[in-house]
Amino acid sequence: MPRTRAKDYDDKREAILHGAASIFARDGYDRASMARLASEMGVSKALLYHYYTSKEALLYDIIESHLQELVEAVESADDARLPPEARLERLVTALLEAYRDADDEHRVQLSGIRLLPEAEQNALKELERQLVRLFARIIHDLNPGAFGETQLLKPVTMSLFGMLNWFYMWFREGGGISRSDYAKLATHMLVSGVATLETE
Repeated sequence: MPRTRAKDYDDKREAILHGAASIFARDGYDRASMARLASEMGVSKALLYHYYTSKEALLYDIIESHLQELVEAVESADDARLPPEARLERLVTALLEAYRDADDEHRVQLSGIRLLPEAEQNALKELERQLVRLFARIIHDLNPGAFGETQLLKPVTMSLFGMLNWFYMWFREGGGISRSDYAKLATHMLVSGVATLETE
């Protein structure tokens, strides 16, 4: 008879993921052994191995869970009835809100995918591509004529992600700009640039 899962299984798993992400982000993946992770998180090695059979499995789950949360947040925020600029701002705002309290997971995502086996890298990269496609469709609709037969859509979309992915490096809560203010600013800069694009 299979063992019944404890009621707090998911809560403990999330605590492990967040704790391990903080340690990986601070010290680097290579320096953090399973024994060290367990010690710093105040859990036994047996408990940690109950959830994750290896450090690699833990790294994968940190990144996969983070990307799934980003995709779900953006999909939930989208409203196809809105004009493209307003729709894009909703997605940018949702992404920045999903980054709240997830700086460590985001750092691990940016640096950790390449450390995983190819098959796992591909699965995570597909989640990243899914997120990019959600934005690219709307960016295309800002100025369809500029993107019709050109190769500009990907570089323009990735330029937006360049602004958003490194947001955590300089942003401080309570500083001179809020998340929603920066979402408006980033959207405005992107929209203004796309409006002036012309096909050659």
